[in-house]
Amino acid sequence: MPRFCYSEWDGSQQFEGLEAERLYDTLSDFMLEYGEQVLRQIDEPQDDDLSEMLRLLLDEGLLERDEQGRLVPTPKGLKRTERRALEQLFQQAQRGAAGQHATDLRGPGEVLHDETRPYRYGDPLANLNLSETIRNAVLRQGTGTPIRLHPDDFVVYDTEYRARSATVVLVDMSGSMGRFGKFFHAKKVALALQALVRAAYPGDTIEFVGFYSYATRLGPRELLLATPKPVSLWTDRVFLRIDLDRPPGFVPEHFTNIQAGLRIARGLLRRSGAQNRQVILITDGEPTAHLEGRDLLLIYPPSRRTLQHTLAEARRCVAEGIKISTFALVDDYLYFELANFVRQLAQLTRGVAVHCSARELGRLVLESFERGRYRRRAL
Repeated sequence: MPRFCYSEWDGSQQFEGLEAERLYDTLSDFMLEYGEQVLRQIDEPQDDDLSEMLRLLLDEGLLERDEQGRLVPTPKGLKRTERRALEQLFQQAQRGAAGQHATDLRGPGEVLHDETRPYRYGDPLANLNLSETIRNAVLRQGTGTPIRLHPDDFVVYDTEYRARSATVVLVDMSGSMGRFGKFFHAKKVALALQALVRAAYPGDTIEFVGFYSYATRLGPRELLLATPKPVSLWTDRVFLRIDLDRPPGFVPEHFTNIQAGLRIARGLLRRSGAQNRQVILITDGEPTAHLEGRDLLLIYPPSRRTLQHTLAEARRCVAEGIKISTFALVDDYLYFELANFVRQLAQLTRGVAVHCSARELGRLVLESFERGRYRRRAL
């Protein structure tokens, strides 16, 4: 298989990316849908074409081997997946000045406006409008030299205060998320937001937490390779209390522990130091697991007990100034109790509650992310 192909450009050929990049794009689509098992399969002994494909991806720095010798995407490959997800989901046009989220507050900041205002003590002199300042001095004292400046002569450009934001995306990894492409679209949205933050808001932070019977913080690569937890307990009624200090050998992981996800998100946002903090919660079911001290409770059908513990954690988030936007995926059929839970969560947190299909998720999350921030009040 040739590595390179050269030809004269006459303007009529359709441009195509490098072969390795095209191969990786196809592979990343499979990773979004099927997770880590895709890389395990192509790493097994295969025919010559697949071996050459793997060699090409390794040579081009899109895949690498981790400390255990397993195939994983490189940072270069991961960023390509994130950028491509952003392009596909949001069709994002190139933004203007990248940096932070705009607010209505005017004061010391990063973006200069054409408007000017009188100088106030503490304004940076770097924003001084020198021509207007000298003009004021001349109008006050008349023509002639030297021009003597008075504090009332100083004029500065108005600026737009820009606030730093921190976001945690909570992604449901329970067993039902594997249906109808829900987990595929949730991962794609989360990784696209990562690309958006990196490109447009470099001062912001975004982190990911996956929740199931437990909850865990996920890096972007771990998220890309993640899959929903398989259903491992087939019964119409469950009540299990598990001592986390002495867990049994088998614990079903396909339940929905939103409380644990919110708890981890709250800790991450508290440590971020950002003024504007938000949680984007993506789920397709009511909470069916919660923590009571060092005990994990798995309860199905969903119980009021779990609901109350989950809402109590949401109240703690609100008390710390965290906004929660909830996106309930209802692709297959409408869960009336899920709708009720999402409504209660929104009323409690004064946040956003949206019922949508997986395919609608990208546009709606982007809109919520852009406006999902508290505005700082002028003093």
